Amino acid sequence: MDNSGDSGRPQPGAGGTGPGTGPEKDGPRRPEEPGGGLLMGRPFGVPVYVAPSWFVVAALITWVFGGQLDRVLPELGAARYLVALFFAIAFYASVLVHELAHTIAALRYKLPVRRIQLQFFGGVSEIEKESETPGREFVLAFVGPLLSLVLGGLFYVPLQFVEAGTVPGVLLAGLMVSNLIVAAFNLLPGLPLDGGRMLRAVVWKITGKPMSGTVAAAWVGRGLAVTVLVGLPLLTHTGALGNPTSEISGFETVTDALLAAILAAIIWTGAGNSLRMARLREHLPGLRARTLTRRAVPVESATPLSEALRRANEAGARALVVVDGQGSAKGVVREAAIVGVPEHRRPWVAVGSLSQDITEGMRIPAELAGEPLLDRLKATPATEYLVVEETGEIYGVLSTVDVERAFVAAMARPAS
Repeated sequence: MDNSGDSGRPQPGAGGTGPGTGPEKDGPRRPEEPGGGLLMGRPFGVPVYVAPSWFVVAALITWVFGGQLDRVLPELGAARYLVALFFAIAFYASVLVHELAHTIAALRYKLPVRRIQLQFFGGVSEIEKESETPGREFVLAFVGPLLSLVLGGLFYVPLQFVEAGTVPGVLLAGLMVSNLIVAAFNLLPGLPLDGGRMLRAVVWKITGKPMSGTVAAAWVGRGLAVTVLVGLPLLTHTGALGNPTSEISGFETVTDALLAAILAAIIWTGAGNSLRMARLREHLPGLRARTLTRRAVPVESATPLSEALRRANEAGARALVVVDGQGSAKGVVREAAIVGVPEHRRPWVAVGSLSQDITEGMRIPAELAGEPLLDRLKATPATEYLVVEETGEIYGVLSTVDVERAFVAAMARPAS
């Protein structure tokens, strides 16, 4: 399965053969996120992880495919499960090729790719930024299914030169069919699938509004989720998939219904996440460092906290910046540290002991806004940042609490 959604907070863009298809900007390299799974390598500099859920689906494929091999090649005995395991690994290698197609296209368009993750229902290429044009969006989405189609053709060619009832013949046929299914499924025109991103690009091109494309593709995706939930068990129960209804057990019926429910939930959730992230991107330009910054007063390091707070109250300021004798900013007094000092001790505590030294990454231009602002904050995690004018003059202090509050408010506003 493939999708191109987003994960977490404002991190636009992602795609792959599973629910979710966006190099870092200049600046400090962000530490890798935990929870990615087992690191397998870094093709093109992008880390590839295998999630714990992959081992579950690999075991499931091994069991199911091994059972089918017992009917086709009974002479294999228990060795059929080794062949089935090889098939599961080869299939997910094909999924990785699908994801690498998205990744290479994203890097070609200079879109940051956080990681590729192989998981329960395929893979995800986490692309951090949105395509700038509908044409690029369409290409970025289409290359994945295209590579799956190509792989299906590549497996078809050697299949013509081997016997059908042999291990190579069964493996090649299985890999050919599975890649064609991956391509066809991902071309369905609903988010979070690649076909949904292609539909989004078409509507975006026609209307000139990326949000309109997202809304259309997301609602089609929700329709697909309902269709999968209802239609997949019906297809199996009526024998439309090639199995006589007399051979379908109660266990298989329950398994098909459970699989349909999981697939439908993933598609429905992915479509909803795409809408949510699109609404966020529409409101991101409203997150401006200048408007979110707290007014600050400069104080020297030895100034008692009580005196510093008195000056701030007189000036109507809500933050303190520690400066040297020449007025250059050296640190930002942490709000949490101020709160932690009892009022009766404040005359005896110097503000310098409560400040955090300012690194280069903690200096934020006052005109920074939207995604660049969020990228800057993510690159250098801190609780407060010094906001400066182009001339280097101190403008104030930006608190992550204020940014998060504005972020939540932006998410709550309806999209235009």
